[in-house]
Amino acid sequence: MKITSITQLHADGGWRVLSFLKICTDDGLVGWSEFSESRATPGLGSVIERMGARLIGQDPRAVGPLTYRLRAATRGTSGGIVAQAIAAIENACLDIKAKALGVSVSELFGGAMRTRLPLYWSHCGTMRLRHAALFEQAGPMRTLDDVLRLGQEVTARGYAALKTNIVLFDDAGGHNHQPGFGDGDPGRVVSGRMLGQLAETMAAFRQGAGPQAGLMLDLNFNVRPEGIRRIARAVENARLDWLEMDVTDAGALADLRRCCAMPIAGLETVHGAAALLPYLAAGCADVVIIDVQWQGMMEAMRMAQLADAHERNVASHNYHGHLSTLMGAHFSAVISNFQIMEFEVDEPAWLAQMLTVPLRIENGALILPEGPGWGSDIDETAVRAHPPRS
Repeated sequence: MKITSITQLHADGGWRVLSFLKICTDDGLVGWSEFSESRATPGLGSVIERMGARLIGQDPRAVGPLTYRLRAATRGTSGGIVAQAIAAIENACLDIKAKALGVSVSELFGGAMRTRLPLYWSHCGTMRLRHAALFEQAGPMRTLDDVLRLGQEVTARGYAALKTNIVLFDDAGGHNHQPGFGDGDPGRVVSGRMLGQLAETMAAFRQGAGPQAGLMLDLNFNVRPEGIRRIARAVENARLDWLEMDVTDAGALADLRRCCAMPIAGLETVHGAAALLPYLAAGCADVVIIDVQWQGMMEAMRMAQLADAHERNVASHNYHGHLSTLMGAHFSAVISNFQIMEFEVDEPAWLAQMLTVPLRIENGALILPEGPGWGSDIDETAVRAHPPRS
């Protein structure tokens, strides 16, 4: 079997562009993966194209050797866009290898320990606030009463947990605070007013979702450690399952874990097991977040095993499309230290049409598909019906 072509498809994903990698072979098998050329990864598609050109004529089933050679060739610039480009190619090759054997990708890694995977509602309220026009049928997000009603909706729809971001409300309405991504003062200073508003938001989510619901808050890169400590104290009464953050200094992150009353989650932006190890050794997080789309399935498995050796559970990271959700599901199914999967509930309706076998979600849990490969392919007609918007 030989690779004959490596191409890309892009589609309107509502609040972002969805990107898919398609690898074709001379015997008719096709492998798919998803990647994301977002604001953090401009030019990723071009890097994938250049790397993929080296693989034409090679056997995609030799996933380990192919991935190793790509990593060796780019060792001087490992991580970031390079790591995500290799991950996209590796994941599509794994899809081919599993299909050639007539098994699922999870079977390639020892088989599923679980086929029912609990989900948490990610960016809960955040997307309805950022993209109000896209989700206007879901109802407005203007006041704390709307937050309370959304918490009730989460529980009513069967999701056992939700995660939100720095969503703040005042007399002028609501907004998503994200200076760490260039929207606001780069000092990322936390004010007393912000602490009060965030505490009110989390209290409204807790009241709406109920005392048994899981509740998480993701600060991303938007707050420095000093502010994180203050936020942790301000939201302590909300009884968080975890407080999530992106802090690049391992010592500072370990200090936060020691001083905060709630569990700490993070490390999603760390690429590769070698980069993850110092964070684990320093005791930086209670929950390690790993993204198969960013890492590649094989490296994600190594990272999960490292976390397991340090007695840490893993949550699957994913704010991408439905194919990426399936990729994360196969990873979540086979690791022993799985905790919960991230899932974007607020999506445009047409996303479901892009899979040949739609996601099966029952009472807040994803049912692992039984078909070969990832369990679904990309419907190219549906993708082309929704071209990316400028």
